Amino acid sequence: MTPAPDLILAADAAVTMDADLKVVPRGAVAVAKDQILAVGPLADLQATYPGARLRDLGRAVLMPGLINAHAHSGFLRGTAEHLPVWEWLTRHINPMHRMLRPEEAEAASYLCYGESLLSGVTTVVDMWRFMQGSARAAEVLGNRLVAVPYVGEHPDYDYFDRLDMNEALIESWNGKAGGRITVWVGLEHLFYADEAGQARAIDLAKKHGVPFHTHCSEAEIEVEGFRQRYDRKPMQVFDDLGFFECPLTMFAHAVWLDEEEVELIAGRSVSIAHNPVSNMKLASGIAPVAEMLARGVPVGLGTDGEKENNNFDMFEEMKGASLLGKLRFRDAAAMDSWDCLRMATSLGARAIGQEARIGSIEPGKQADIIAVRADTPRLTPFFADGPWFNLQHNLVHAVRGSDVTMTMVAGQIVVDEGRLLTGDMTEIIDRIHRLAPGHFSRRAEWLAANGGGTVQWTDA
Repeated sequence: MTPAPDLILAADAAVTMDADLKVVPRGAVAVAKDQILAVGPLADLQATYPGARLRDLGRAVLMPGLINAHAHSGFLRGTAEHLPVWEWLTRHINPMHRMLRPEEAEAASYLCYGESLLSGVTTVVDMWRFMQGSARAAEVLGNRLVAVPYVGEHPDYDYFDRLDMNEALIESWNGKAGGRITVWVGLEHLFYADEAGQARAIDLAKKHGVPFHTHCSEAEIEVEGFRQRYDRKPMQVFDDLGFFECPLTMFAHAVWLDEEEVELIAGRSVSIAHNPVSNMKLASGIAPVAEMLARGVPVGLGTDGEKENNNFDMFEEMKGASLLGKLRFRDAAAMDSWDCLRMATSLGARAIGQEARIGSIEPGKQADIIAVRADTPRLTPFFADGPWFNLQHNLVHAVRGSDVTMTMVAGQIVVDEGRLLTGDMTEIIDRIHRLAPGHFSRRAEWLAANGGGTVQWTDA
């Protein structure tokens, strides 16, 4: 017997992001508990489910919740600026990790997940510290979290989380909060682990059947570092070491992959998190996204952290991906709007290994749905069908996260009329204001006593 829906959501358009990129004018989605029951024209769903409660959002666009494939919680926003990536790491980021306390890390996750939900991001892949607190934040606020601890398994990087902490997080939180929280194995960078740590990271991912995630080829200097250590290209090294035997390996950035490396990962269980705004801000370079997409590599979009992006707005990230792709080839037709939308939704879901559950509005998938206001100058003119259809272009190039009016995760409305229902954003922000000054003071004292920065592998 077909279950009755708890709710029918309706709007002037539903952008499903299914395989056919179907758009339904005056579309509706029937939601039963945490799942999508049906999608189609509002008149059809009302005829099928005459007693269902209707929430008609009017001049708005329903679409899948956005997937942030690579982020870092934090509260350094606006305090780590105008530096290339390696100097930025040694002067700001690594000293922050040395001084970070669990209560600060948890407060940062509340801040970043709240911001994400308000802007239509329902899933965050967060690489952060002390992530028991991050999991608690996601459980309370209602977002979907892929928790990836910042791990350093090397004597020179003993101020990061350790693999023992990573395994404890898997054992305590993986699959919790109704399946909204998953836990992966992480390394900050391959060089932040010694040989034993690298082998153990692979073993943990295989033992628990979870993906592995790290940064790689973000800066050009890394390519030379791999050549000096291994006389191989970065992706060849990961293959040689056995990382591609993990259930899934996802790399953040991949800016400096060459054609041979792209061909290699296209034949492996490997995905990429593309971070265009961060890559521009840190002057890292332009990733070969078009080549990876052409070879079938799953590429998701990520904001990176608050310190290297300054916000978690995935609509801005889609626009950045489109413009950067066009600039790279000096081709205004490059990086099509649909491709950018796919990277933030359905393809992003595939990049994190959850395409069977999320990423599109289809029957049987989780009810992760957002509503974007269309009664704004940014979405005017509004054409949901016909010869002047323009929704995909305006969603990528015009919309901002602040245009999101409703966010639903697993059937629960967590943002309504632009207000977070599951937490008090004023208190979340006030908590950061209480904690941040002490953290910055401790960091400044450490920097003054240690020559103004940390030692990095590039110093050798």
